[in-house]
Amino acid sequence: MPRGKVQLRRIQNPVHRQVTFCKRRAGLLKKAKELSVLCDADIGIIIYSAQGKLFELATNGAMQDLIQRYTGTRGEFQVEGGEASQPQEMQHEISMLKDEIDFLQKGLRYMFGQGTVGHMTLDELQTLERHLEIWMYHIRSTKMHIMFQEIQSLKNKEGILKTANEILQEKIIKQNGFFDEGSTTGDIGYGYPLTIQNGIFNF
Repeated sequence: MPRGKVQLRRIQNPVHRQVTFCKRRAGLLKKAKELSVLCDADIGIIIYSAQGKLFELATNGAMQDLIQRYTGTRGEFQVEGGEASQPQEMQHEISMLKDEIDFLQKGLRYMFGQGTVGHMTLDELQTLERHLEIWMYHIRSTKMHIMFQEIQSLKNKEGILKTANEILQEKIIKQNGFFDEGSTTGDIGYGYPLTIQNGIFNF
């Protein structure tokens, strides 16, 4: 009695699904070996089960050799085919980049006065305006960041100079024996009078 036609859809019963996988996997590998022997063909098969278990078959040599051969053949085909062999997504991305470059070049010519009013459409001008607003925002942010860094650097230098000034004042006071928080006048040893008024040296 002939078997009925098997419906090609996922087997819901996990036990039946596993049994079918084992039987058909063995049949596939057997047919691949037969095809290789009968037709002198190099065949490589890679199978991952639902549990992630790997099954592979390389009829002549190692699987790695077949993969390298396949990669080299695909590379040669792409070089010979040119743009026609490139993936559709890559061609679309290249087209978008070309349009964007053309738009930016038109915008630069317009901003430098090399284009006329009709050189760009209204949509292109609005897009250029949005780009300029974004660029101005980034420029201002970068400028404020640089100014903040310079201010912090100046504050650090100011602190260093104040500390150095205090150290010098202490050394001068110790060398000349003066320590009066009010007003003190003396000679620092070089013929110049020294006056300390509220922590500030006056010569």
